[in-house]
Amino acid sequence: MKLLDFFRGERKKSASVAKERLQIIVAHQRSQRDQPDYMPMLERELLEVIRRYVKVDRDAVSISLDKDDDCSILELNVTLPKG
Repeated sequence: MKLLDFFRGERKKSASVAKERLQIIVAHQRSQRDQPDYMPMLERELLEVIRRYVKVDRDAVSISLDKDDDCSILELNVTLPKG
């Protein structure tokens, strides 16, 4: 019986993980609606520069552009590997 409980628990966990991933994808898609046309190219070029020094995946880099009344703020987040 414990074996069946183990498999039932895994489904709930994987469903939760899938839900979180979907929320991240939706948030990312929403954030890109108002971005300028050059943002995808800028993101690729920044990733290339970072990869010259550190081995990172595409998922480890996120870029966002926020606009206030009179200025724009470019935010770059890089999750660096340990070690």
